[in-house]
Amino acid sequence: MQTKLIALAFSVILAGCSGFPGVYKIDIPQGNVVTQEMVDQLRPGMTPNQVRYVLGSPLVTDTFHQNRWDYIYRKKTGKSGAIEQYRLAVFFSKGKLSSISGNFRPGGDPATAEQ
Repeated sequence: MQTKLIALAFSVILAGCSGFPGVYKIDIPQGNVVTQEMVDQLRPGMTPNQVRYVLGSPLVTDTFHQNRWDYIYRKKTGKSGAIEQYRLAVFFSKGKLSSISGNFRPGGDPATAEQ
């Protein structure tokens, strides 16, 4: 009986420590880090190798749509738990960069991602 009471008290104490102030929680980045400066370097007519040099390898390459590369970045901050998510899709036509879509715009600030 006494061991059960000690185990119960110990579990209650541990459960209460999950929101304990001062506990460091790390940021969790996932995917491709794509910045506005990287997107600003993209120009229509670039080859896939040039785009790969600027942005890195894409996170998602679709076997059915080989002319589309997707770059996805998600970051959850440990302190506040806020989630940032950015997407960028790069489209090629005849082996050259034809268009981009997503949260980033050439020459501008990234648009706010929908949660």
